[in-house]
Amino acid sequence: MSSPTKDERIEIRVTAGQKASIRAAAAIEGRTITDFSVSALTEYAAAVVQRDRELRVDAESLEIFFETLDRPARSLRGLRELLTRDTIFVD
Repeated sequence: MSSPTKDERIEIRVTAGQKASIRAAAAIEGRTITDFSVSALTEYAAAVVQRDRELRVDAESLEIFFETLDRPARSLRGLRELLTRDTIFVD
Protein backbone atom coordinates (compact mmCIF):
# COMPACT_ATOMS: atom_id res chain seq x y z
CA MET A 1 0.00 0.00 0.00
CA SER A 2 1.48 3.35 -0.99
CA SER A 3 1.49 6.33 1.34
CA PRO A 4 -0.63 9.36 0.52
CA THR A 5 0.99 12.08 -1.54
CA LYS A 6 2.27 14.89 0.61
CA ASP A 7 1.32 17.91 -1.45
CA GLU A 8 0.52 20.39 1.33
CA ARG A 9 3.03 22.57 3.14
CA ILE A 10 3.08 24.21 6.58
CA GLU A 11 5.64 26.86 7.39
CA ILE A 12 6.29 27.96 10.95
CA ARG A 13 8.70 30.34 12.61
CA VAL A 14 10.37 29.30 15.83
CA THR A 15 13.01 30.70 18.13
CA ALA A 16 16.53 29.33 18.07
CA GLY A 17 15.85 27.63 21.40
CA GLN A 18 12.68 25.98 20.13
CA LYS A 19 14.46 24.73 17.03
CA ALA A 20 17.31 23.35 19.12
CA SER A 21 14.84 21.47 21.35
CA ILE A 22 12.97 20.07 18.36
CA ARG A 23 16.22 19.09 16.65
CA ALA A 24 17.48 17.35 19.83
CA ALA A 25 14.23 15.44 20.33
CA ALA A 26 14.16 14.36 16.69
CA ALA A 27 17.77 13.18 16.93
CA ILE A 28 17.00 11.17 20.07
CA GLU A 29 14.26 9.36 18.16
CA GLY A 30 16.41 9.02 15.04
CA ARG A 31 13.99 11.03 12.92
CA THR A 32 14.18 14.11 10.77
CA ILE A 33 12.91 17.40 12.14
CA THR A 34 10.10 17.30 9.58
CA ASP A 35 9.04 13.73 10.46
CA PHE A 36 9.25 14.44 14.19
CA SER A 37 7.32 17.72 13.88
CA VAL A 38 4.58 16.28 11.67
CA SER A 39 4.13 13.35 14.03
CA ALA A 40 4.02 15.55 17.15
CA LEU A 41 1.64 18.06 15.56
CA THR A 42 -0.66 15.34 14.25
CA GLU A 43 -0.82 13.55 17.61
CA TYR A 44 -1.51 16.79 19.46
CA ALA A 45 -4.15 17.86 16.93
CA ALA A 46 -5.94 14.51 17.28
CA ALA A 47 -5.93 14.86 21.08
CA VAL A 48 -7.36 18.41 20.92
CA VAL A 49 -10.13 17.33 18.53
CA GLN A 50 -10.96 14.27 20.66
CA ARG A 51 -11.08 16.36 23.85
CA ASP A 52 -13.41 18.85 22.16
CA ARG A 53 -15.73 16.07 21.01
CA GLU A 54 -15.84 14.51 24.46
CA LEU A 55 -16.65 17.80 26.20
CA ARG A 56 -19.31 19.02 23.82
CA VAL A 57 -22.85 18.35 25.00
CA ASP A 58 -25.97 19.42 23.17
CA ALA A 59 -28.43 21.71 24.96
CA GLU A 60 -31.15 19.06 25.35
CA SER A 61 -28.77 16.56 26.98
CA LEU A 62 -27.41 19.24 29.27
CA GLU A 63 -30.92 20.25 30.33
CA ILE A 64 -31.80 16.61 31.12
CA PHE A 65 -28.59 16.32 33.16
CA PHE A 66 -29.41 19.45 35.18
CA GLU A 67 -32.99 18.29 35.76
CA THR A 68 -31.67 15.00 37.08
CA LEU A 69 -29.32 16.81 39.46
CA ASP A 70 -32.18 19.00 40.71
CA ARG A 71 -34.40 16.04 41.63
CA PRO A 72 -34.68 15.26 45.34
CA ALA A 73 -32.48 12.42 46.52
CA ARG A 74 -34.28 9.13 46.85
CA SER A 75 -33.83 6.72 49.70
CA LEU A 76 -32.15 3.49 48.72
CA ARG A 77 -33.12 0.50 50.83
CA GLY A 78 -30.28 -0.50 53.11
CA LEU A 79 -27.96 2.35 52.17
CA ARG A 80 -28.55 4.36 55.36
CA GLU A 81 -27.93 1.26 57.48
CA LEU A 82 -24.81 0.38 55.52
CA LEU A 83 -23.35 3.86 55.93
CA THR A 84 -24.07 4.04 59.68
CA ARG A 85 -22.94 0.57 60.79
CA ASP A 86 -19.55 0.03 62.37
CA THR A 87 -16.72 -0.42 59.92
CA ILE A 88 -15.05 -3.75 59.39
CA PHE A 89 -11.73 -2.00 58.77
CA VAL A 90 -9.26 -1.37 61.55
CA ASP A 91 -7.85 2.14 61.90
